[in-house]
Order: sequence, then structure tokens, then C-alpha cells
Amino acid sequence: MSITESVRKELQTAKNLLENPGIAAKITNYIGTPIEKGLGLLPESWNKSIGDVTQTALLKASEAAIFTMKDVPGESSSNIWHKLGVAVSGGVGGFFGIAAISVELPISTTIMLRSIADIARSEGESINSAQTKLACLEVFALGGESSDDDGAESGYYAVRAALAHSVKEAFEYIVKGGTVETGGPMLVRFIAEIANRFGIQVSEKAAAQAIPALGAAGGALINTLFIDHFQDMARGHFIVRRLERTHGEETIKTLYAELPKLA
Repeated sequence: MSITESVRKELQTAKNLLENPGIAAKITNYIGTPIEKGLGLLPESWNKSIGDVTQTALLKASEAAIFTMKDVPGESSSNIWHKLGVAVSGGVGGFFGIAAISVELPISTTIMLRSIADIARSEGESINSAQTKLACLEVFALGGESSDDDGAESGYYAVRAALAHSVKEAFEYIVKGGTVETGGPMLVRFIAEIANRFGIQVSEKAAAQAIPALGAAGGALINTLFIDHFQDMARGHFIVRRLERTHGEETIKTLYAELPKLA
């Protein structure tokens, strides 16, 4: 099937979203302060605990976020309401400081995952599909560029390739009747891989919130930037998946590689 100019434009839009600067650059741009200053204010135990915090947040979000939504592929997404919800939770987190992140993060992650599922549905995905649910969780590994990333492993298709084996195992577990609640090792391993990448973005968010001058208003702003970032990742991801369903994975992957990347 020949690729039309409209398909090229859609895929270029997706690539622009997926290969954009990471959340750290966006936060720095908005608050006017490099978040490296905040990294030094994080507790000494932060690096040891971040894996557990992000994995717990993703597990709790997986249990709650998608399963109350109606499965209507193509229905428009309501991004603004999810942004408001995350802003409120960020305001609370900003008021109580970095100590509140273990309470605030599962709430904001659940809202973000629901928003991601909403975007998936708007791009024609069935949110009752096990593949779609796993693809929604994959979005948290698609954090854009980060100073901590190895360039060979941070590109969109490179991340998908790195996760492919654990996605396959998790999918097989779910189709056999497994659920998040039963905590099967395949699914837990998949979420742990997502959490490892998501943790980089969470650390950057936490570093910004650790800057004393920001307070509750700053926490709300940072969380709004946080969800906006992952909404962009989701939109790009599910545009690519929709085009893959129509034109074939290899065709779209090859075209994606050929398209220019924004400077």
C-alpha cells in the first residue's frame, strides 16, 4: 500500500511529539531554574527508594485507571479534565513537600494512566484489549530525551524493542486470565521495567518540587507539565500504532526512521 502525504504528516507529528526534549527541559523552561539545583535537595535515600515508589504507583494505577472507562474506540479524549485532576494532586504534594510524593504519585499516575487510555481510545484502540492496556503502560517508559538516557536506547522504537520481550510475556499472562491484582511475575517484571524508565522522569519532577520557592502553586504547575508531557507521548504512541495497524509495522517503522527530527 502506498504511503500518502497525509500519512507522512501524521507520522511526522507523532515523531515530533515522541522525540521531543524531556520533562527536565520543559520544567526548567517554565520555572526558569535548572532542576539540577533541586536534585541536591532530594533525600539521600531517594535513589534507593525511587524504584519502589514508581513501581507501587504504576501497580496501583493499573488496578484502577482503565477499568471504569467505557470501551468506545474513536471517542474524543478529554485531556483538560485529567490535567486539572493532576494539578490538584500536585498542589497538595507541593504544599507538603517532597515527603508527600509517595502518597501523591500513585494518585497522579492513576489520573495520567486514565488520560493515556482516553487518548488510546480516541485513536481507535479498544481499552478492553490486553494489548492496549500494556501499550498504555508503555507510555510511561517513553519519557522523551533525558540527560540520563543512552542515545542508543532512548529513541521511540529503541524503547519499544527493549520492552518487547516483557510485553510479550505480560500479554500471554493476561490472556490466560491473569490480572494485576494476582501479581504474576511476568506482569510485575514488565511494570518493573517501565518503573525503571519512569523513575528518571519522576526524579526530575521531584527535584523541581524540592526547590523551596515553588510551594503548592509550583507543585500544581509541575504536575500539569508532567501530565502534558505524557499526554504528548501517548498521542504520538497511539498515532504510530494506528498507522501500523493500517500500513504494517515495518513500513511505518522504516518511514519513521526516514523522517527528520526536530532540532
